[in-house]
Amino acid sequence: AGHLWVILLFLLVEVPALAQVSLKDSSISMVMIRPSYGIQIPEGELANRFGFNQTVGIATTYKNKKGWMITAEGDFIFGNRITEPNLFSMLTTTEGTIIGEDGLYGDIRAFERGYYITLGVGRLFKVLKPNPNCGFITELSVGFFQHKIKIQDKKNSVPSLHGEYVKGYDHLTNGLAIREFVGYQYISNHRLVNFYGGLEFLQGITQNRRDYNFSDMSADHSTRLDLLLGFRVGWIIPL
Repeated sequence: AGHLWVILLFLLVEVPALAQVSLKDSSISMVMIRPSYGIQIPEGELANRFGFNQTVGIATTYKNKKGWMITAEGDFIFGNRITEPNLFSMLTTTEGTIIGEDGLYGDIRAFERGYYITLGVGRLFKVLKPNPNCGFITELSVGFFQHKIKIQDKKNSVPSLHGEYVKGYDHLTNGLAIREFVGYQYISNHRLVNFYGGLEFLQGITQNRRDYNFSDMSADHSTRLDLLLGFRVGWIIPL
């Protein structure tokens, strides 16, 4: 019986080792966790509301031996360049200032906030070694895209920018997202240095979700085309 346990232990250790393939010579199936950072420029109707923004995100990707990939990704958008015209026109004086209830100038700040969540397919084209798991990648994804103007009253002195009232200024907008990515992926032979980078293009078919916008003094439920063009780099954690 003792010899039997030794043989079983040998098989448990040795068989998986024999089944392993060389990353240097073979394309292997793997799951990859990909944290990333990006910079983006708005186009389309989004350019009328925001300027340059940044993103941080994380993706989970499964790649098979043939180079096909399935990716689920979430990205958080943030920026501080607001170009929405007449955003606080109902609150400003003729001099263009906002007076708080304390009779002093208010300290009002506005930021871009948003996110998109996508699920898609991609393909790895095996070029530029050191191994067949490196190469150019293309991805096509669909999902959900949302953005709004985050408003902060630093002195807490303008009641019109608090509670339900602030919803009349934030232009909450969301809808369908379509995302394309083209870039390069590098997986080292020892899986210690792994990264990717490339260009991404996001198209949002969206609508304003607020019942009334104070800056326009009307509701706006028209269909928008919000575009983002950017560059993304990230680290790859292969599992």
